[in-house]
Amino acid sequence: MEQHWPAYEAKMKAEGLNDAAIAAFKYNLSVLLSGASTMIPESDIGSVESLPVMESLDVTPDPALLKCTVMLKLNGGLGTGMGLDRAKSLLTVAEGNTFLDLIAKQVSSMKSQYKADLAFMLMNSFSTSADTLAALSKYPELGTGSDLEFVQNKAPKVRASDFAPASWPQDTSHEWCPPGHGDLYPALLGSGTLDRLLARGFKYMFVSNSDNLGATMDLK
Repeated sequence: MEQHWPAYEAKMKAEGLNDAAIAAFKYNLSVLLSGASTMIPESDIGSVESLPVMESLDVTPDPALLKCTVMLKLNGGLGTGMGLDRAKSLLTVAEGNTFLDLIAKQVSSMKSQYKADLAFMLMNSFSTSADTLAALSKYPELGTGSDLEFVQNKAPKVRASDFAPASWPQDTSHEWCPPGHGDLYPALLGSGTLDRLLARGFKYMFVSNSDNLGATMDLK
């Protein structure tokens, strides 16, 4: 770790990454270099003995909770497996609507149904931000700028042969990758989004993938 870390730290600081992003990558790199297994064997997994059934919960839905709730969609992935070079949420799903179109309509429907405002945000990546904001510009009621999105961090690629930082002078963007949805917490913290949301009185966050249209908020 002592051998490799200075080069990674210098590279991330030169790229302008925040302290939370650097600390998260440092931890992940240390696990990789340690050789420790990150697999959880089935023998270590125990069964859940009992769970409450949602339909049996005696809870009255409270639309007032929407005023202190943010709906967040994780939207950092490219649809490369489907032949796309942009956010997979821009894929047309039905009747000319993309995932993003249907999400915008879901948010609008909840606002109308409960007659309450509902804050909406996206966690984009450096690969999806521009295309996504352009596509959502026809829904200005969703918000703009930092009220609509924060961008997840990016991590330097690691060379498999010697664990040194990958280098691609022809196109340095190929030296970086999005760290995945697990970056939610460092990105919230490092971007300042968490502090802004708390200052505005938000207490809850509903999180789901942008291509999971079945994930809807239940006020119970």
